[in-house]
Parts: sequence; C-alpha cells; structure tokens
Amino acid sequence: MLLSTAHHVMPKIPKDGTTMTDLIRSIATDQKHEAGQPFYILDLSTIERLMDKWNHSFPNVKPFYAVKCNNEPALLTKLANLGANFDCASLLEIDTVLNLGISPNQIIFANPCKAISHIKHAAAVGVNFTTFDSKLEVDKIKKWHPQCRLLLRIKAPSDSGSMRPLGKKFGALPEEIESLLHYACNVAGLKVVGVSFHVGSIAQDPTIYREAIANARAVFDVADYLGIPKMQILNIGGGFRSTSLFEEIASVVNEAVQDFFPDPNLKIIAEPGRFFPETAFTLVTHVIGKRVRGEKIEYWIDEGIYGSFRPTLYNSCFVGIKPISVRKCCEIRESSTIYGPSCDSLDAVAVDIKLPELELDDLIVFYNMGAYSKCAGTKFNGFDMLSTPTYIVSTNST
Repeated sequence: MLLSTAHHVMPKIPKDGTTMTDLIRSIATDQKHEAGQPFYILDLSTIERLMDKWNHSFPNVKPFYAVKCNNEPALLTKLANLGANFDCASLLEIDTVLNLGISPNQIIFANPCKAISHIKHAAAVGVNFTTFDSKLEVDKIKKWHPQCRLLLRIKAPSDSGSMRPLGKKFGALPEEIESLLHYACNVAGLKVVGVSFHVGSIAQDPTIYREAIANARAVFDVADYLGIPKMQILNIGGGFRSTSLFEEIASVVNEAVQDFFPDPNLKIIAEPGRFFPETAFTLVTHVIGKRVRGEKIEYWIDEGIYGSFRPTLYNSCFVGIKPISVRKCCEIRESSTIYGPSCDSLDAVAVDIKLPELELDDLIVFYNMGAYSKCAGTKFNGFDMLSTPTYIVSTNST
C-alpha cells in the first residue's frame, strides 16, 4: 500500500479487506518512516462526513474553523475545499491560512485583544474582519486598521456548563455594551457589523446558546437605539463536538435564531474547532520501555504530555486506546500505566488502565486525537513533539 506524509494524499483504502490496523502496521514498518517515531493518521473522509453533518444541522451557519485547534495543512486545505472559512487568532495563524492560497476574505481575526504588530499585519494582507470587547482595542484598530469591520464580543450569560469557560477572559458585560458601541461607531467612526459570543469549549448545556442569542438580540436593539447602521452578522462561536448533543444544540440554536432574529438577511457564522478534527486524527505510538512491578506494569511511549497529550488530559475520557502487539495472544494486566518519554514524573498519559502485556516496539494507538493535540506540543527535554509526521488517507472506498 502506498504511503505518503502530511502534504500528499494517498489513494483511497481499497476494498481488499484492508483495515485501519493493517494500515497502521504498514506505516510503522515502512522503510520510508523513521523507525520508532510516533505518527498521526488523518482520515479526510471523516472530514467530509462531518461537513455534511454540519451543513445538515446548520444549513444557514457558515463555519469559520478555529485554526488554533489543529493547523495541519492538509486539514485546512480540505476544509477550504469543502467551503469552510477560518478563525485565526494571531499573525502566524493568518499566514498559515494565506500560504495555502486561501483568500483573506475567508478569515476572521477572532481575538478580542491583539498585539499592534498583528493588527498592522492583518491590515497589510487584507484581513478586514475582527472582534473587540474594550475601548483600548477600538483605539488600536482605529489607528492601525480603520477599514476593518468589527464584531462586538459579548460575555455569554453562563458558561459554567462548559469544560473550558472563556467568560473570565473575554466578552463585554451588559453594562458596557452601549458605551462600547457608541465609542466604536460614533466616536472612532469604525464599522461594527455584528455581535460575537462563545459559550466555552465543549458546551454541555444547549440552553446556554439560546440565552446567549437572546443577549445578542439585545445588543442589536441597543445599536438601533444609538442610530448605528444596521448590523448584519451574528457569530455564535464554538463549543461543538460531533456527538448526539450536537443535534440538540443545533435545534436550540436554529429555534432561537428564528425567535430573536426573524430578519432573513442576517448572516450567521460560527467558530467550530474540535468538531472537525477531533475524530479524524489517530495517533500511533511505540513502546520504548517497560517495567513490571508485581501485578502492575508500566510502559514508556514516544509521545507524552509535552506533545499530543498535554491539553487532552483534562478530557481524556474522549480518547480511545488500542494496543497492537506482534503476538496474537497477550495476558491482560488489570493495572497498567503509560508514561511519556520525558524525565518529568508528571509525564503520565494513562494511569491504572487495562492493557494486554506488551513488548518493545509494540504499538499503542490513540483515537480521537485531532483536537488541541500536536499544535500544543513542545521540545521539552529535547523531545521534538512538534515534528510528528501526519499520514493522509481516505477510508471512503466507494
């Protein structure tokens, strides 16, 4: 089977009985792959299915994929080809998207607090869409990028049901909204074209979207009261995962938009992150060390919390683990621990889990590893977790 790395797509997996396990073994043993090096597999067919799911559930909501979640070029290119736009938070993310041939008109600079150098760069490359939630940000944009269109980011009414709340750091409070709109539009003379909010990462309560949309409606009403040119855009942020809860959230959002924004000319956008890459990426690691202590067994692998696992430990319940041994039958150990390669004792990937007994160079595969994983890697202790290769496949065999 032909293999290729991150910037070249391999042919579809043929209908010859080939499985993902077969593919993993073939990559791990291929002469072109550096022996013992961890690697990712990106399934582009999963991205296609997820875009279909998004368009079915949110037919009127344009996704601006949050690049910070996973900036793999093949992923970004696929999403662009499927019609997605992009949410960038920095100069580097903007350039990552533009260097793929994607138009600056497809980017929102969705960081409410930007460095001046990043604002100037956005102006230079034609990224003319951003967010703000303070008067100082208005002053910076007025001086360095006055032609930019703005969304006022408001604090969601409640983000306590999310696994990573964002309201402590971002979002204008209700009592600040009128003065911010007046200052941005009537004093600074900038174009505020809509409202943005984010209920937090991995939202668990669909009703918070309805509350946030109701609050956004109130901001539109304040703008009308101030005589500001009619705002046209509602940004419902992120917080989505590809689970059964997604359809429930979509239903709540769609109903709330109908109730609070009957204007058919309203443009609705969102900033999904993990929804697209989370389940599309698989991480394959090698056993590089082993120690048996009575009934307990400990393994060392070539990835750790300073790489793909650092930001996923808080929600490790989302990650699936599968060992692949060269032997057909292995004794199941009731208590196994998986450590990363660094000398930090905190570098524990999984503690007290059931695994078959493995040996040197056996594989441990981690599923659902596409969200906030490789992009947060470091070179701590001399282990380069930023250079883990990605192999591109398509499991759609039709």
